[in-house]
Order: sequence, then structure tokens, then C-alpha cells
Amino acid sequence: MARPRIVIVGAGFAGYHAARALQRLARTAADIVMVNPTDYFLYLPLLPEVAGGVLDPRRVTVPLADALPGVRLVLGEADGVDVQNRTVSYTGPEGERGRLGYHRLVLASGSVNKLLPIPGVADHAHGFRGIPEALYLRDHLIRQIELADAADDPDERAARCTFVVVGAGYTGTEAAAQVQLLTQDVVRCHPRLRGTSPRWLLLDTADQVLSGMDMRMSAMAERVLRERGVEVCLGTSVAEATGAGVRLTDGRFVASRTLVWCVGVRPDPLAAGTGLPVAEGRLQVDEYLAVPGHPEILACGDAAAVPDPSHPGELTPMTAQHAVRQGKLTARNIAASYGVGRRRPYRHRDLGFVVDLGGWQAVANPLGVPLAGPPARMLARGYHLAALQANRGRTAVDWLFSAARSRPAVQLGLVPGSAVPLQTDAPELVRLHR
Repeated sequence: MARPRIVIVGAGFAGYHAARALQRLARTAADIVMVNPTDYFLYLPLLPEVAGGVLDPRRVTVPLADALPGVRLVLGEADGVDVQNRTVSYTGPEGERGRLGYHRLVLASGSVNKLLPIPGVADHAHGFRGIPEALYLRDHLIRQIELADAADDPDERAARCTFVVVGAGYTGTEAAAQVQLLTQDVVRCHPRLRGTSPRWLLLDTADQVLSGMDMRMSAMAERVLRERGVEVCLGTSVAEATGAGVRLTDGRFVASRTLVWCVGVRPDPLAAGTGLPVAEGRLQVDEYLAVPGHPEILACGDAAAVPDPSHPGELTPMTAQHAVRQGKLTARNIAASYGVGRRRPYRHRDLGFVVDLGGWQAVANPLGVPLAGPPARMLARGYHLAALQANRGRTAVDWLFSAARSRPAVQLGLVPGSAVPLQTDAPELVRLHR
């Protein structure tokens, strides 16, 4: 008789931690299969340091085969769930189609770039959700400065040295902070640009940086950015994007060749494609993370509409902190269905946050204690090393080298812009058109 099969869709924070816990709790009771487009778990919080030239991209990845020896990995993009027949369909990396039956299903497909109906954005902006996008952005920034150095037209030179980031949440703030430091280092390598300071704009429709966080932490982060020369434009967004620049909602036109889109995320469309009830695009689940009426299906992370026990009537935010906890609880509740332990409802306690601003600057709020500057920076790096799961020594060495020397000012040209479109359901993959 065939053993039961647990299928996990997605290897983000929720799926990865669900798989880690399941291989310990339920490995003897069922086969565990993970469907994911890549063979690694991406530690997303350090992606801005990849774009900023601080870290090698391999430092922020955890190889699934090494970290999850009891889990079978199926490379592919899950594109359908047949709830009645209990199967998951997927497309492999070479276009092959496949189907997996399941006894238990963990839907942890995560999220993708959030698009808004703004003219030109889909054509001229680039997202920041995967390693290909981070590598492209780093090369693009260096290339713009090199082209500015070669340009004789002062207007063209200014446009190529002007960079616009939309979205002042976690990702946008950290990305702007890191890549702004990179452009400063690159400009110093070009004598013709002596005296030129790259212009950076950080836009957000909210009335504060890091909206929703403690006002003191927000003010500290904004002060650091402004002291570096970043123009923080609150209550402002993009009205139209073109190849020559962006028109802002306040009427200004900013000549630029760079638009980085960090306005947030939306749930992976797979959740809504199941035909099961959704809330805000996320699969509805109960406090045990199970889909009502389908106890064999559990969802966690950004794909799941998990009731927030701390705020009745609301859903838990789409953050890594919640995804990790929900992934682990999903594993425990599945194990309980096989007679190991007992089911538990989702509960959480806010542990605070860290926002790395590059250099020696950061802001943090561990357990409600506000920190800024070098103490927050050390806390942030300690937290990331503890959470990284792999490459800790190499990451620490990269940090030491970046502290002592400027960031490498060379573009590798590995990822063309056409390979990382903003409108994609798989930002972790390079899209090569043949």
C-alpha cells in the first residue's frame, strides 16, 4: 500500500519552515514532496545587500537538497490545484507538464509584485522580489553611471544619474538605502563625474516612511535617508512612467532612466485559482490554518488569510515573521493528523523589527525597545545571521570586506531587463524569450 503524500507548494519562509518541521515530525508517517521553481530558499531580507553589491547572491540562498534531506524536491511552477481529485499540476523548467496526488496539501505559494493601473509602469519599472531582479538592478545602476560618464549632454547625464524608488515600506526603504551607497561608490570611479552626486527619490503615498511602524523609528529612518541626500517625497507617487522619466502625482516630471517598483505585494494567483473561498486574494483558513470544509488542505504565509488573534476581525500581515510561525504550525497540525502531537490554533507575539539602512545605520524595535545607529545595525546583522540557516561565515566575511573597501563597480550583464518583467507570477525566475 502506497504511503500518504504531503505536498508543499512553495519554498518561501512559510513553505521552507513547514518542510523543515515536517521532516522531523511526520517523516515516518508520510512522504514529503515540495514543488518550487528554484532549488533554494531565498532569504529575502538580505536581497537589498545583493543589489547594493555587498553580498554575493549565493549568500542569501539555502540549498533545499542540503537543508531538507528528507524532502523530495520537484522543480516546477505549480499552476493548478484539483481539489476534488486531490492533485497539484505544475510546469517544469523545460516546459514539461506534471501532476502530483496529495493526501495533505500545504499551500505556501507566497506573493508576487503588486501592480497598479498606472500608465507605463509595467513597461518601464522593475520589481524587487528575486535574485534575478536584484542582479539586474545592480547592473542597471552601474551601467547608467557609466553611460552618464560617456555622455556630453548635461541633461542626459543628469537623467542617467537620477534614480526613483516607489514604495517606502521595508523593501523600498532598505533597497533605496543600500543601492544609494552603491551609486556613490561607483561615481567615485569616474573622474568625469567628479562633483556629481547621484539623485535619489523615494516616493510613497503614505505620510511617513515605514508606514504602520512606530513613529520614532520612522522618523529615524527618514532622517538617515535625508542626511544622505535622498529626496523623501511623502504623499506622492507616479502618475505616468515613460522611457524618459516619470511624471509624479504632484505634477513634477523627473527625467530618469531608472524606476524601481517596491509598492508591496499581492498573493500568488494560485490561491484564487483553486476555486476555494479567498479574502483579499488569500486562501481563507481557520485558526488551525486549515481550509474550512477541506481539512486536508492547509495554507500559510502570504497565500493564507489567517485570522489575527491579536486584532479580531483582521488578517495577519504578509510578513516573514508571520510566515515562519505559520509554516511551523502548519507542520505541527499536519503531524497531529497522523497521531503525532495535537492541533493548536495560531497565536503570535510581535517581536519587533529591524530595518538595515546600510553603512553603520539601521533602526530596530526589538520587543518594543527603540534602537538606532550602530547598536541597531549590530542587532540587525546578528538577527539575520541567526535566521539565515546557511552561509553564515561567508556572509560575515562579505560584510567585513564591504566595511573595509568600496563596493565593486563592475556590471556582469547576466540578467537582461527583458528577462525580469514587472508583471510576472514568478519573480524568482529569469524569463528568456526564444
